[in-house]
Amino acid sequence: MPELLKHEPKTTIPLRDAGPEARRNTSPVTSNELLALAGALAGSVALTFLLFGWIAPFDSVLGFVVVAYLCFLGLYAVLVSLDENRVAVRDRVTAVVWQSLAALLLAALGFVVIYALLRGHRALGHWNFYTQDMSSTGPLAPLTQGGVLHAMVGTLEQISISLAITVPLGLMCAVFLNEVPGGYARFVRTVVEAMTALPSIVAGLFIYATVILMIGVDKSGFAAGLALSVMMLPIIIRAADVVLRLVPGSLREASYALGSGQWRTVWTVVLPTSRSGLTTAVILGTARGIGETSPVLLTSGAAAGVNANALSGPQTSLPLATFQLVTQPQPNMITRGFGCAALLMFLVLLLFLLARVIGGRGPGELSRGRQHRRVLASRRDVERMERRPQRFPQPAAPSGTES
Repeated sequence: MPELLKHEPKTTIPLRDAGPEARRNTSPVTSNELLALAGALAGSVALTFLLFGWIAPFDSVLGFVVVAYLCFLGLYAVLVSLDENRVAVRDRVTAVVWQSLAALLLAALGFVVIYALLRGHRALGHWNFYTQDMSSTGPLAPLTQGGVLHAMVGTLEQISISLAITVPLGLMCAVFLNEVPGGYARFVRTVVEAMTALPSIVAGLFIYATVILMIGVDKSGFAAGLALSVMMLPIIIRAADVVLRLVPGSLREASYALGSGQWRTVWTVVLPTSRSGLTTAVILGTARGIGETSPVLLTSGAAAGVNANALSGPQTSLPLATFQLVTQPQPNMITRGFGCAALLMFLVLLLFLLARVIGGRGPGELSRGRQHRRVLASRRDVERMERRPQRFPQPAAPSGTES
């Protein structure tokens, strides 16, 4: 038998002609997918137009859009079912629903931003809008007079006070919830989760009743900053708590294995690893507090002039100034109000970019300044070791040897 296998003729598989391999299309969007989308869209618009124009006496624009969307989903499911099975049909329809909802949210956001810019661009084009206040500007004054400098100063001071209070307290509370588990930590987490849905008017009433009425502090930007802190603190704690939970346990175990204690591990491993997420938590809290109106109105009041002293006197913020200006009947005042809203959006974008620059580096990634300081420190270490005298003297040469 081995001899027969040994003399068995070997079969060779002919090689294919060497040539360029055809590039495969890895995109999930195919030509059939595009045709199904286009056909369903055209069919839904035509069917809805026929329904609204000839069959039923409907004339609502919103109803037309809703009916057209439902018809689009139905026609798209029918067209996909011609080539795919039931599982693929459900998957495609679900993907279209989620993508359309995301597009709707993006369109709503774009509409708000563009509408505020279009209504307020005439006020934004004047330099006095950024350098003057409304203390000497009447309701019929042109756009070349008056501005929102007082609101800008108030917003910056109030949000700075709030961040100075909420950032250390929020991060320390989040670290406590993760590093000291137990019944008390569960109770604190429950209270924090309940406070995330706290209405803004309740936060303003709390500070007004305790700080202004009971303690006797005047209405001021400081009281408004405290009210904003009550709203921002649970947001920062909750988001930071989630971020710290995502730090891999292997990093903590490696730090403990090298001899570090618990809090040393938190300071040198956990917090640097989750720096980007903690920055996002601070951004979320800032976005919640910077756009509130009712707490500022209750605790600070309104002022038409610049008040740089946050400890005494009423102080206006950008949201409060927007509310006051857009409720006026004069067109120029309404234009100033929309310009103030657009300026608030730009300020939030600036804070977001600044936060991303500060906390956008990955774990262990050093900035240019830190890299330069590390290089200088290494050079100093090398020079110090070269100047250090030798601890063990060199052995003396034997006396019988010739030099």
